[in-house]
Amino acid sequence: MIKEGHKVSGKEDRIFCPKWLKVSFSSISLFFGGESACFPCMTADSNPETFTVWMKSLIMQGNGLTVFNGNGQIVYRIDNYDEKSSREVFLMDLRGKLLFTLRQKRIWFLCDWEGYKDGGVNTEEIKPFFRVKRVLRFFSKKLRCDVKLCGGESRPSFGYRFEGIWGRTAFRILDSHGGLVAEAKRKQSLGVQLGEDVMSLVLVQTNLDHSLLMALVTVYLLIQHRI
Repeated sequence: MIKEGHKVSGKEDRIFCPKWLKVSFSSISLFFGGESACFPCMTADSNPETFTVWMKSLIMQGNGLTVFNGNGQIVYRIDNYDEKSSREVFLMDLRGKLLFTLRQKRIWFLCDWEGYKDGGVNTEEIKPFFRVKRVLRFFSKKLRCDVKLCGGESRPSFGYRFEGIWGRTAFRILDSHGGLVAEAKRKQSLGVQLGEDVMSLVLVQTNLDHSLLMALVTVYLLIQHRI
């Protein structure tokens, strides 16, 4: 369903709303600079939350990612006008504030990813906030990636791990102790399973920053060539 045109970053863009998204256009228009929405912030006593991850940009003829919270509000987005599977993408909040810059780092035949928080990638002295490295398993359909948070000497690193299968969007994020942090699977609406480009992301643990979680999810989908 195509809606009226809006200007984004100096361009005249048209946005559309998927039929499975049961929200009004006024909610989607927040994405283009309207009233501020409520951004979830994970705390130790918060309840588990479920997000809808749609592997498309709301901008027509654009590549990217759109993330909705449980109320149908857009909370995170990626709008990439370049080709699919770009080597550099930018995770933003609803109003376009840059949260993470994600860059692919290619060493020989290995392709790792680095995440820079708040646009710190422009300063060479700043270390990446996290690194994602694939665990090579030849002749295996399983996809595993290790995540390392890169803190200073006074801040110990803390690790996460992806577990999935090549060619499938369903995956899990585990902590360094093997505990389940989050799980993504194909979304169902009224008992009907939607396409593979729409996922439900369930946060099991409640002590992980949402923006970091979405940055990790984005890297996984980039590795899978889904966005």
